[in-house]
Amino acid sequence: MATHSGFLKLALFGFAALAISPALAKKPVATATFKCAEGKSIAATFFADKVDLKLSDGRNMALPQVISGSGARYANADESFVFWNKGNTGFVTEGADQTTSFSDCVAKD
Repeated sequence: MATHSGFLKLALFGFAALAISPALAKKPVATATFKCAEGKSIAATFFADKVDLKLSDGRNMALPQVISGSGARYANADESFVFWNKGNTGFVTEGADQTTSFSDCVAKD
């Protein structure tokens, strides 16, 4: 399994693999643990079309990938919870006002 440093390349490969074989969409393409401000953390398992998150506050969720201008964005149906990721950084916004609840997150090797 790849680390966060190669996840973007693997995620792109994952999209191609998804087109070839739906079975490949069920296999993780990368994992990363993000350390965030205020002692928070996010454990992320990336798939071709979604991410599974384990948040340090005890919540677990699976979010589909959605359109993003830059980097990767994963959101629930009403976009009241969004995980943003670019390279080895990420953050979470929540609620109608998109309050940042996990900030300054960096995945370490």
